[in-house]
Amino acid sequence: MPYFLSGLVFCLIISLKAAEPPLPVAERVELLARLGAQRSALDLAVTKAPSDPALYSRRGDCLLFLGRFPEAVADFEKMIALDPALDAPHWRLGIAYYFNGQFAKSARQFEKYHDYDGRDRENGVWKFLGDVKVSGVEQARSAMLSYTRFDREPFPALYELLAGKGTTEDFLRELKARRGGDQPAAVFFAHYYAGLHEEILGHHEKALALMRVAVASAWGRTAEGGPAYMWQVSRVHYDWLAAAKP
Repeated sequence: MPYFLSGLVFCLIISLKAAEPPLPVAERVELLARLGAQRSALDLAVTKAPSDPALYSRRGDCLLFLGRFPEAVADFEKMIALDPALDAPHWRLGIAYYFNGQFAKSARQFEKYHDYDGRDRENGVWKFLGDVKVSGVEQARSAMLSYTRFDREPFPALYELLAGKGTTEDFLRELKARRGGDQPAAVFFAHYYAGLHEEILGHHEKALALMRVAVASAWGRTAEGGPAYMWQVSRVHYDWLAAAKP
């Protein structure tokens, strides 16, 4: 194991013992080692094909999952520079901007994505989160994107929650009572984004407790495609908030 990774693993084990995060130590260490190996392979691939946007896309994802946000942003932006047609649908760049503290750019990226796909409320959630960091909750609520078509659970009700209608407890209770609301995917997304709702309200411990449920989700940890990506995002987000604990 490279010396930088072994040092990371050592520090990780110490922090895990103190914080008791939602993933077992061995699973977390294996995940980060796998991501580190992927990053090394992609570094080599990029040197051989520096004009291939797909390589920057894949490495940007890997860097985001490793918590290396400035580098993830740089790779995603390079991807778009090589193929500008990839800009509007690049919601992953919006997430990278958010973690990198570029909140106005994050919100703007999700506005672009909304013009590309106006149905997915998850996009509107992230645009709202970026706006909250820039201008506060009330102004962000006044600038929320509009949706007219039903989206998957739990996003219609979640959007109402973020708009200031009801409480997190109401949202979770009512979700469970609805048809399909008890499905693992709905439970995962509900707890992740309910945690972010509590975070914007300044309820740090409550936010971490809710997000912990999402990260510990067996469904999320074994999902594929977009859900797998968002499970990784929830894991990174949990760590990001835990590190910022007041």
